[in-house]
Amino acid sequence: MRPIRVAIWGFGAMGQGMAEMLLTKRGVDIVGVCDHDPTLVGRTVQDVLTQTVESLIPVTDDIDLMLNEVDPDIVLLCTDSFVSGVYEKIKKLLEKNINVITIAEEMVFPFQSHPALAKELDDLAKEKDVTVLGTGINPGFVMDFLAIALSGAMMDVEKMVITRKNSLNTFGLTVMEKYGIGETLEQYYERITNKQPIGHIGLNQSAHMIFSGVGLKPSKFEQQIEPILTQTKRKTKYATAKEGTLAGISLTGQGYIDEQLFLELHHPSQIEPDAQGVQTEDSIYLEGKPNVNMTIRPEIDGGLGTIAVCVNMIPHVMNAKPGLKTMLDLPVPRAILGDMRDMLETIE
Repeated sequence: MRPIRVAIWGFGAMGQGMAEMLLTKRGVDIVGVCDHDPTLVGRTVQDVLTQTVESLIPVTDDIDLMLNEVDPDIVLLCTDSFVSGVYEKIKKLLEKNINVITIAEEMVFPFQSHPALAKELDDLAKEKDVTVLGTGINPGFVMDFLAIALSGAMMDVEKMVITRKNSLNTFGLTVMEKYGIGETLEQYYERITNKQPIGHIGLNQSAHMIFSGVGLKPSKFEQQIEPILTQTKRKTKYATAKEGTLAGISLTGQGYIDEQLFLELHHPSQIEPDAQGVQTEDSIYLEGKPNVNMTIRPEIDGGLGTIAVCVNMIPHVMNAKPGLKTMLDLPVPRAILGDMRDMLETIE
C-alpha cells in the first residue's frame, strides 16, 4: 500500500511543526508545500526546518501548480482563522477531490456563525466524495470536545465551567499579531472601536459545539473581552511586549438555556505568563449526576497540541463519509504511533 500523500498550505509556525511531525511518522509522505512568504519560497523543507530532516520538497507560492504536480490525498491548510479567509481555498481543494484539514478556528463549528457558506462547502465535499474538518487544540479539543467527552460519564448535566489559561509562546507571527502583542492600550481600544478582530477566535464555535454535542440549543450566548497588560518586559521568538503594553487577551463567555446559565467559558491567553506568576492550566468542571471535574496543569501546549491533533486526524478524515465534519462526527483523536496506513479503510 502506498503512503498517504500530504500537502501543506501555509508554512508558518504551525505548518512547519506539522511537517516536522509528519517526517517522524510511518505510512505518510509530504509531497508538497505552499506559502507566499518570499523568505521561504524556493527553499526546501530540509532547509527551512530547524531540526535535522531529510526532505528536498521545495516551498512554492503557486498552489495550482503544486496541486497539479503532486496530487495529494489531503491538504493541511494553515493560513487563516476565519471562514471568509479559507472558503475559496477549501473550495479550490474540494473541486480537485482533495480532503482538507484546516486550523481556521471558525471552521471548527461554522454551522451557526456561517450557515450558508458551511452548507455550500458541505454540499461540494459530498459531491466530490471528500471530507473537510476544522480542528486544533482550541477550538477543537480542550474547551469543547474534551468537555463533551467527559459528560458521557454523567446521567445529567446542570452546568459546565471550562477554563483555559494558556501561554502563546509557541505560536508564530500570525497569532502574535492577532492578539496585538506589544500594542498599547490605545491601539487595543482602537481595534475594539473599529470592530477589528483581536484575541482568541473560536469561543463562539466552542460554545455551539458543546450545546450541539449534548443535544441542546442555547437561548443566547454572550462574550466579553479584556486586555492583559504586562508589568514587565516579555519576549518570544515572534513578539515583544514592553511594560504597560499588551501581553495577551482574556475572553469570557456565557451560554444560556432560557434564562438559566448553563455554560461558562474562561480563556486568558498571554505570552510568558509565568513572568507575572500565572500558572497555565486547563480545567473542566461539570455539575450534575455525578459531578465530573478535571484539571490539567500546566496546560496542554497550544502550538504542539494543534499540530498533533491535525496530523493525528488525517486517517480519520480520509475514512469519514464525505462532507463538512466536526470533531463530533469522527473517531476520538488519539496519538498514532504505528503506520498511519493501518488505520485506513481503503487507499488507492
